Amino acid sequence: MAIGKWRCSIGPFAEGIMKTLATQLKIDFLQAAKLAGLNVRDQDISYEILPAPHRPPTHLPAGKFGVYVFIYKEQCLKVGKVGPKSKARYTSQHYSPDSSPSNLAKSILANSSILGLERLDKTTVGDWIKQETHRINFLMDSSLGISTLSFLEIFIQCRLNPMYEGFDSQK
Repeated sequence: MAIGKWRCSIGPFAEGIMKTLATQLKIDFLQAAKLAGLNVRDQDISYEILPAPHRPPTHLPAGKFGVYVFIYKEQCLKVGKVGPKSKARYTSQHYSPDSSPSNLAKSILANSSILGLERLDKTTVGDWIKQETHRINFLMDSSLGISTLSFLEIFIQCRLNPMYEGFDSQK
């Protein structure tokens, strides 16, 4: 599997591969943050791996911001960020196409032929995301601020080149 610059294979070792990816992203982000003049310590950022099949998180921990990553086979599908007022964005919106104006489920349905997923519809796409995608959640102390959260999100987007990011007119 190729995720950004990473090559790996999905199977029984997926959780280990995702851990290696998440660890390297964290290490590299800490270096980039230092170069940017941000005071981000190793203990300020953690991550959790939700290998396929996964259950969506039930909440964003208190005092945390998050950056989430959805990965399917050889492709990062989505990278997004959430703050303390974005619980639904973090826990449920990406699994239901009718839950918000923009979400992963809606993007998959709009471009299902790209991934060979034409059989999916509004009633099945959420379960497909839970069954077939890996999710990595990066959590950081909210005391670091929105600008550091935004930097983490864009850093991961640049590294993993998600399929469903930005507007087609911007590409």
